[in-house]
Amino acid sequence: MAVRTDIEIARAAEKRPIPEIAAKLDIPEAALIPHGRDKAKIEADFLAGLRDRPMGRLILVTAVNPTPAGEGKTTTTVGLGDALAHLGHRAAICLREASLGPNFGMKGGAAGGGLSQVLPMEDINLHFTGDFHAITAAHNLLAAMIDNHLHWGNALQIDPRRIVWRRVMDMNDRALREVVVGLGGAANGVPRQTGFDITVASEVMACLCLAEDLADLQDRLGRIVVAYRADKTAVTCRELGADGAMVVLLKDALQPNLVQTIAHTPAFVHGGPFANIAHGCNSVIATKTALRLADYVVTEAGFGADLGAEKFFDIKCRKAGLAPAAAVIVATVRAMKMHGGVAREDLGREDVGAVQRGCANLARHIANTRGFGVPVVVAINAFDADTPAEVAAIVDAAAALGVAAIPCRHWSEGGPGAADLARKVVELCDTDSRFAPLYPDDIGLFDKIETIARRIYHAGGVTADKAVLAQLAAWEAAGHGSLPICMAKTQYSFSADPALRGAPTGHVIPLREVRLAAGAGFVVAICGEIMTMPGLPRHPAAETIRLDAAGEIQGLF
Repeated sequence: MAVRTDIEIARAAEKRPIPEIAAKLDIPEAALIPHGRDKAKIEADFLAGLRDRPMGRLILVTAVNPTPAGEGKTTTTVGLGDALAHLGHRAAICLREASLGPNFGMKGGAAGGGLSQVLPMEDINLHFTGDFHAITAAHNLLAAMIDNHLHWGNALQIDPRRIVWRRVMDMNDRALREVVVGLGGAANGVPRQTGFDITVASEVMACLCLAEDLADLQDRLGRIVVAYRADKTAVTCRELGADGAMVVLLKDALQPNLVQTIAHTPAFVHGGPFANIAHGCNSVIATKTALRLADYVVTEAGFGADLGAEKFFDIKCRKAGLAPAAAVIVATVRAMKMHGGVAREDLGREDVGAVQRGCANLARHIANTRGFGVPVVVAINAFDADTPAEVAAIVDAAAALGVAAIPCRHWSEGGPGAADLARKVVELCDTDSRFAPLYPDDIGLFDKIETIARRIYHAGGVTADKAVLAQLAAWEAAGHGSLPICMAKTQYSFSADPALRGAPTGHVIPLREVRLAAGAGFVVAICGEIMTMPGLPRHPAAETIRLDAAGEIQGLF
């Protein structure tokens, strides 16, 4: 019997009316803004009324460094949430929204897999409720107002060579990384070099995901630094008068989206910054809403724990005053084999030695995560080809560090397949979590970058040009020295070399560029060859995505 694809499973699933899902968290139907029958936004007045409620337990799901073999972090997040609900707990899930770039590129969607998916899968992976389009529009409105200001006399004395605000679109398009605008004569503006980033790297996305309410969002947008004058003083969004109109475009997008899993567990899917080039977490407003409505909230942070978990702890939790009760690190036998040196085409053969070697990657993520004071459990996302000896190798490697590693079959069995994991998570949530960020606010910006590189990546050091160091010093002098760091680095390795798997030590992290996100409240450190506008692969997924004769989407994964 052929194995059904994720989209076939999702399409066959029974969806309950969204008011029925909302009722599980005591959200009244009057507080819902329906987007069809199976998704809704939650209106602002209801959210404001939750602020004095106590919060439930926050559980982070993270993973080993990703490999082409796949780890299933989102699938495990959904499976764990369903498992907690299956055991009778009041549970909710918080996920990021999917970007169109990877959907039509190589990575695919972000709705989970198998029987552990959020629905409606097709909508979530495509336009959903339009949040990303609103972010793109607000970002590009600000870009248009900058060039319009130059055209009409430049009263703020912006230096066109020092405009740092680029444009965005939610698609992978390498041809737009570096562009020239304003060509064609005086009527078309002032010619200058600029470029595009992908929407999920936009500071507007980060501002929305970290904002507590509309007033906070407008304040953050107003603080965005868009350019500098010849004397190198900053020009902000507020000085251009763009922040009010941007909030108008974003007022609906700030309201969190409520959907359901295949097992009808409530799920908040809201916001979507990438974790390799942005801060990689869903919105603060969605997470806090879920925590005030549920006893256990399961959320994820993008890619491996060296990026996603570190940014979740050091940016989101620091800024939002959150304290996670437990962390789950997802690993697979296949990923451990690849980190142990096995080629993708040889993953089907049993190789216990390779699993043992690859577990060095898992062990480092365990140590790093526990270093934040958060109790840890490992979820072994099971595949049919895994052998008992290979699974035992992961269990033994984790046990040597005093951590449980639990095989899970939530892809094929849904919540019941992760029940053992859920029981362990509840047990950990009752222990004493002593969460603390990796570094204090009051050390230098470069010191923070070095701290992450040495303590999380186990690097030998960080290299940077004098111009980069001078820029960091200038931001410190301007009052931005207390900001945390958002590392933009390859997700595939602890190093800046995506081919260097396992647990390398002593490597050097090349700091290529830094960007100030004064509105979001962090400094982006761009390392190695990482791009803030990805490109499409040789054969993008878009080549096989289509509508069939029945009008149903095929090829989406």
